[in-house]
Amino acid sequence: MSRREINSQMATAHVTLTEQESATLSAIALEIGKTPDELIHEAVAQFLLRSRQSHRATLLRQACGMWQDRTDLPELESLRSELDRF
Repeated sequence: MSRREINSQMATAHVTLTEQESATLSAIALEIGKTPDELIHEAVAQFLLRSRQSHRATLLRQACGMWQDRTDLPELESLRSELDRF
């Protein structure tokens, strides 16, 4: 996929930086050979990934024990024995 194709699929967001943030971002970009836009895109992607992982972990913690008080479920042993027939 070409850079042009990738850019055509992206939304544009306006980011306001202080002069110091902008200067530092530009210096880092120059140092590692990327554009400031690429660095911002990478930072947002990392943030979103961490956010999704954190959200997933929270959901798993909330789900822990959610069936412990149910009395209408069959015993695990009976379910396993049914599956062992196959």
